[in-house]
Amino acid sequence: MKYDLMIVGAGVLGTFHAYSAAQKGLKVLLVEKDSKPIQATVRNFGQVIPSGMTQDLQTTALRSLEIYSQLQEKVDISARKNGSWYIASDDQEMKILEEMAACNMNSGYQSEIHDTLQTLAVNPALRKEYVKGSLFFPEEFSVNPLKMIYSVIDYIVQELKVDYLPNTKIIAIENKSNEVHCRDSAGETYIATKAVICNGHDYQSLFPKRFLESDLELVKLQMMRTQPLSTVKLQGNILSGRSIRRYESFKNCPSWGGNKQNGDLEKYGIHILLKQEIDGSIIIGDSHEYSDIDKAANLSFKMNQSINQLMINEAQKIAQFPSWDMAEYWAGYYSQHKSEHFYKDDIDGNIHFFTAIGGKGMTLGPGISEKNISEII
Repeated sequence: MKYDLMIVGAGVLGTFHAYSAAQKGLKVLLVEKDSKPIQATVRNFGQVIPSGMTQDLQTTALRSLEIYSQLQEKVDISARKNGSWYIASDDQEMKILEEMAACNMNSGYQSEIHDTLQTLAVNPALRKEYVKGSLFFPEEFSVNPLKMIYSVIDYIVQELKVDYLPNTKIIAIENKSNEVHCRDSAGETYIATKAVICNGHDYQSLFPKRFLESDLELVKLQMMRTQPLSTVKLQGNILSGRSIRRYESFKNCPSWGGNKQNGDLEKYGIHILLKQEIDGSIIIGDSHEYSDIDKAANLSFKMNQSINQLMINEAQKIAQFPSWDMAEYWAGYYSQHKSEHFYKDDIDGNIHFFTAIGGKGMTLGPGISEKNISEII
């Protein structure tokens, strides 16, 4: 069988490329090297936050919100429209939030300034001494990353007739007579008019030289989840003062002025995010360690418990929980371009690369995949 489009990698980018292409009526093959997606797509907070994107990405991020909403109406992908809260811890951060609110008023993106008491009324688990005020984005989503991606894959297979092959590792792709021939590790060949490679941080399997010569880097994050806390209440995505100082969208605010200096927190790129799951557990993170992709082995697979303790210590300044017992710890890895929003390239107009979206996948994935498919097809 010849496909209109073959997509390598069933993470958030690959799956939503398949979704967008199938929506256009194309015959699509989606392949995944593992039994199911297990990398960055499922190892994150599940925050869908256009508010954290730079202005040139916001339209695409807002389109992602629409796509999540449309899908949620058809199948439960765990998309919850419970908003995002940026919590200011001092006067400067509050000023940044006020400046951002004014920008949002001009752009038409809804946001609301809340004082300390208003913020605590909705999020009583936050510490009063930490909360100077907040900026709330009511249109934003959170999803459960594990449930979301697997639900979308099931939907596109059952309803949009996408062919899906897990446990299929593509080891060679070439253009032959204006057809793309893809060979897997078992010797099977698949033929398509075009192919899109959404390979996450797997740079060894396909075109390794091309990736090694690109300006990409690998990022390691550490995160954790508490035991279920039935008496704790946090609404939506909670982003701390350090997030305000880290996220690119705030850097154009006149009062931004850079990050707070703290040796260990800066060294490991720690800025505290909190999100309560449906079972009451709290996801806490995260940290950032970086390496050029040709030195990826420098980022150990081991958990650094001292980094986890730094995050717990910082989180305890922000929130008060009856217990800080953790149900699990994990590390995630993603790739990003050092100077661009993502890595995009093509070979002969038929083999397309789209990867290295950094930590923006959950927010931009649906919208940017739709845009890329429209350009390719």
